[in-house]
Amino acid sequence: MDSIFKSIKLDKNIPIPLYYQFKKQVLALIENGMIQEGDMLPPENELCETLNVSRPTIRQALSELVTEGYLNRYKGKGTFVSNPKVEERFLSKLETFNQEMISKGLTPKTKVIKLEKLTGPHEANEKLGLPLDAPLIYLSRVRLADQSPLVYVETFLPYEPYLKLMEVDFTVNSLYQSLEELYHVRVNRVRREIEAINARRKEAELLQITKNKALILVRTIASSDDVPTPVEFSIARYRGDRNKFSVDILGYYCS
Repeated sequence: MDSIFKSIKLDKNIPIPLYYQFKKQVLALIENGMIQEGDMLPPENELCETLNVSRPTIRQALSELVTEGYLNRYKGKGTFVSNPKVEERFLSKLETFNQEMISKGLTPKTKVIKLEKLTGPHEANEKLGLPLDAPLIYLSRVRLADQSPLVYVETFLPYEPYLKLMEVDFTVNSLYQSLEELYHVRVNRVRREIEAINARRKEAELLQITKNKALILVRTIASSDDVPTPVEFSIARYRGDRNKFSVDILGYYCS
């Protein structure tokens, strides 16, 4: 392990801060598989001596990598490489969770927490364009990749139009595929709102993280050209330490 870090080269003659040079090269080692999940990094004082830089330089780089979820730091034990983040494309591409995970070489799994008929919450009825007392289908799931929880999703759909969904086994079936197969309704438009939150107790337990850890909350309204009103409203809570999101934007810059 020490020999790997001896390969890092920091250039004091360029205007890029040394901590940032070190951070980017450690990140490259992780992403290239040179250091892997569970590997322990050398102590800070050894890194300082190897690279001939100050301790604050090393500490700032490692602290940022811990905050961003690439490293875990355990008091009295050391700093270790964490699970790699999963890059989500769902901001720019419509595909099922299972399809996306399989395309990344990961094994998807779904745990159904609840599937029931309920009335409310009012926010869901409003987003779906329904009367506030209209019954809803409520589906809550934890989605996993390679046995690691990535996201806790609460989904609301109109009850009367999609009653057959109550009989679907969503541990193995996709919601969108079920809508298409049972009702010939194909979701082809979504609107997403994204914000950062901290995990509450229930979310932390379901996602196997500590309370107040960072989550990425995504509210989605899904629609179809096949029906006049929204099909689905969902609230997804993604683990901040296991997920990152990318968006491709095409167009022309306008000054």
